[in-house]
Amino acid sequence: MHLCGGASRLVQAARPAYGQSRQTGTQGLKSKGLKSNHVRAGSNATGSSTPRHDSAPAGVRVGWREAIAATVSGLGFDLVDVERAQRGLLRIFMDRLPGHAYSMPGEFITVDDCEQVTRQLQYVLEVEGLEYSRLEVSSPGLDRPLKTEADFQRFAGQAVNVMLKLPFKGRKGWQGVLTRAESAEGEPAASGWSLLFKDGKAEQVLGFKFDEVREARLVPVVDFKGRKSRSISGDSAQAGAATETAAAPGTDGG
Repeated sequence: MHLCGGASRLVQAARPAYGQSRQTGTQGLKSKGLKSNHVRAGSNATGSSTPRHDSAPAGVRVGWREAIAATVSGLGFDLVDVERAQRGLLRIFMDRLPGHAYSMPGEFITVDDCEQVTRQLQYVLEVEGLEYSRLEVSSPGLDRPLKTEADFQRFAGQAVNVMLKLPFKGRKGWQGVLTRAESAEGEPAASGWSLLFKDGKAEQVLGFKFDEVREARLVPVVDFKGRKSRSISGDSAQAGAATETAAAPGTDGG
C-alpha cells in the first residue's frame, strides 16, 4: 500500500416438501426500507416453463456452491454472493450483466428476475440434495460488494469503500474513486489498484493490491438514471473532474 500527493429486490421461497409440487412460498419486495409480503399458491407460480438443470453436464457431480454459480450464470446473471444463515436460510445475491439482453430492459435486478432464479434454484438444490428451509434471492443493493478483481474492473471509475486487512496511516477504511494503478510509464499496471480522493483541497491517491483488501463496496448513490460508469485517464485535470462527478458527497478518503 502507498499514498500519493439498486434499490434492493428480494424474493423468498420456502423449500418444497418432498414429493409435492414446487411452490413459490412467501414473496417479498424490499425497496428503500419498504416491505410487502404475500403468499402465492400453485406450482411454478410465475411462468409455466419447466426448470432447466444447468448446474453441471450429465453424469458430473459438483458441490452445491458450484451448482448455484452455474445455475445463476446459466440464466444470464452475475452471482455476487452466497450466504448460509441460521434456521436453514440460504441467501443468494445476484446482479445483471452489462450488455446482456433481458426480457425487461434495465440495469438493475427486478422481482421477475428473482422469481425466475428462485424457481430454477429450487429444482437444482433438490437435485443436489442441499438441506435448507428457506431460500432468498435478491439484488446486491446499492452498496454492492466487490468480491473479485473482475468486479473491480467492472466498477472502475466509481466511488468505492475499501476496508484493508491491515491499517495504513492508522486506519483500515478508505473511500475514493477506484482506478487501475499506473506504471512508471503512465500505462495501466498489470496488477494493483488505486483510490483517488481529496484530502482537503489536495488530490491524493492510495495504491494497493487486491489481496490487501478485506472488503470493498460501492458507495451508495441514488441515481434513477442508473449507475454512473466513468473511465479515468492519467490526466490529473480529468481525474479530478471524475472524482467530483462519480464519487458520492464526502469522498475524501474516509
